[in-house]
Order: sequence, then C-alpha cells, then structure tokens
Amino acid sequence: MSERDVVVVGGGLTKFAAERADASVRDLVVEAVMSAVEDAGVDLHNVEHGLTSYESDHFNRQMTLGAILHDHIGMVPKPNVRVEGGGATGALALRTAFAYIKSGLCDSIIVYGGETNGKSVTSATAQQFFALSSDADWEMMVGGTYTAYYAAMMRAHMSRYGTTERQFARVAVKNRRNAQYNAHAQKPMNLTVDEVLASPPVADPYKLLDCSLLSDGAAAMILATVEWAAAHSTRWGRQPNVYFTATGCGTDTMRLGDRPHPYPGLTHFRGKREAARQAYATANITDPLHQIDVAELYDSYSGVELQAYEDLGFCEYGHGGPAAESGVFDLGGELPVNTSGGLLGRGAPVGATGIAQAIEIMLQLRGAADPRRQVPNARRGLTDTHAGTGTHCVVNIFERRD
Repeated sequence: MSERDVVVVGGGLTKFAAERADASVRDLVVEAVMSAVEDAGVDLHNVEHGLTSYESDHFNRQMTLGAILHDHIGMVPKPNVRVEGGGATGALALRTAFAYIKSGLCDSIIVYGGETNGKSVTSATAQQFFALSSDADWEMMVGGTYTAYYAAMMRAHMSRYGTTERQFARVAVKNRRNAQYNAHAQKPMNLTVDEVLASPPVADPYKLLDCSLLSDGAAAMILATVEWAAAHSTRWGRQPNVYFTATGCGTDTMRLGDRPHPYPGLTHFRGKREAARQAYATANITDPLHQIDVAELYDSYSGVELQAYEDLGFCEYGHGGPAAESGVFDLGGELPVNTSGGLLGRGAPVGATGIAQAIEIMLQLRGAADPRRQVPNARRGLTDTHAGTGTHCVVNIFERRD
C-alpha cells in the first residue's frame, strides 16, 4: 500500500422502509449526509469531492440525478462523479472513492447513495426495471427474471452438493433475527425455518421469505487521508480509528449459459472469488474464516449467502449449507455474517446498499453497534456486494487500528 492510507471518518444512513412517503430521494440523501457529517465531526464545506451512488434513473424518475443531489447537499462547485453498477453500485462507489484518495485526486470525499425502489412503483414494474439490468437483447425478451436466474443457480448447487432448502431457509431466519437489533432495519422478524418454508413459492426452490426487500433509503460515508481527518474531524482519534485497507473487483458473463463448465457453471460466483483474491492479497489474508471478524454479505436471496461463504473462502465448496446450519455465521459464531440484518432484514435501496454494509462494519469495528448484535473485539470486517447474478462483484475490507 502507498503511504496515502484511506480512513473512514464517519458514516450515516436513514431508516430503510418499504415506502418513505414523507421523503423524495433528495430528502433521503440529505438525511444520510447530515447523519454522516455529524458522525464524522466535520464541516461539509471542507470535504473536497462528492461521489453519487444510485442504480436507476427509472426508480428515481430523474436523469442526471447525481448533479442534482450534489447541488442539493450544498457541494457545488466542487467536483462530483456518479457511479452505477447494478446491485454493486454502493460498493463500487466506495472502491472508486478509495482510488481517488490513493491517487491523490483528493484528500477527502463523501460517498452518498440512495434509491426509492420500495412502493414508488408496483412490484411488477419493479421486476421489469430489474430485468433491464440483465441482457435486454438475449435474456429479458424471453422472460428472464432475476429470481428465476438465482433459483436456477441454487437448484444447481443443491444438485451438486446436496444443499437443502432448510439450510438456506436458516439464513433467512438468521438475518431477519439480526435485524431486530438494528433500529434502521426495514423488516425485523422472529421467524422459524418452517415458516420460511411455508411462505408462498416465488421460483423453485425460493419462497417469498427467501427473497430480499424492495426499499427506500439512503446512506453516506466520508473517506479521507489520515492527515485530512486529523486536521478537519473533531471525532478523529477520540474513538477507534477505522481504515479502508483493501478492495477487489471481479466480473463474469451476464448470461448464465455463457459461463464455463464445470466451474463455475451455474453453481458458483467466479467474479466473487476473483474480487476476494485481490482484496485478500492486499490485506495479507490467507485464512479468511479466522482472519475476518465480521462480514456483510450480499444476500439478495437466502441461498446466495451460502454460495458467498464458499466463494469468499469462508468454507470449502459445498459446505456452505452445513456451516450455516451449525451456526458458524450466527451472532456468537466463528464469523458473524449480516449482523445488520442484510438485504433480507435491513433492506436494499440499491444505491445505498453497499454503503450501508460498510457503515455496519464501521460500527462493529468501533464497538458502537447495538450491544445485542455487537461482535466482541472486532478488528477486521469485510463487505461483499454484487450486480446481476454475480456479473460485477466487489469485496471491500476495513480494519480497526488503535
């Protein structure tokens, strides 16, 4: 790493909800930015750069929204860039900000993202918008939907490894249970595995309660050099310091049918494995299960989290189901995953999701999460986010340094 270490000065987010009828995406972003500024103890006028994170012009009903939000939070005439990458948008935005600081383009940057993909449109329209994120020429017009793609991937995993519906239903139970300890979470629930299995079918083997949420919400994070933080933040050094230490990005073909067989086929996320390889090399991680203390994984569907365990190296291929069943990734387990509630319980306003994951890791490393979900003495945390069916994957790693 260069000497320009990147630190997390502060972060903040709104409550995620199925519908924020009281707020537009502008209002949500302002709310998150104000929360981040307060948490960081900085004057926003001293922040040098803005970076806007949102996926959809359709959900937000506005083109060039980045420029509008940059103006709305009072950052004009300072520079701004908008990042978009499907479900990975928030994590890609943080990765871009990391590169900006490392390169010397700026010493401080605020990354803010929001989305109104809750009830601003009907569920059917939302599915059409998401289908546009697949290959519109070769997939959408033959009826492709993301739930069907993920269901096909999980069915292949079950066939190859013997993974069971009860095993990934347990992820749905775990994450919504964790959400009960997160005041910002959209849908905390005290569920049983049998209740997940009895919920209405969506695309075999996934049931309704295996699926993540459509949400309104926003999140913001301020990143900077150590020197900038020391000079401009009243909070820096008065709480555990969190560093953004590594980032990795991997890709795969958009169409599942174009992926090579037997590996990864429909079963694994090749791009996720590559993103992890890059990030681990930078962070000197050789045993992720024991060298990472807490992780926020992209659980767009409950089985996706099981697949991520394997491609991130938390367990061997085919062992994700048994590991989840044995409690390895529960609060109090070897590596607690999705302590925030994840996309299943906390919610998933797309442009904010990857940023919200990083904020949860920030809180965990500071020891500032709700005591009921706080991981004791957490020193290193990971976020995993992807777009499409693992088409664009990002792994970001954060560390506490006293």
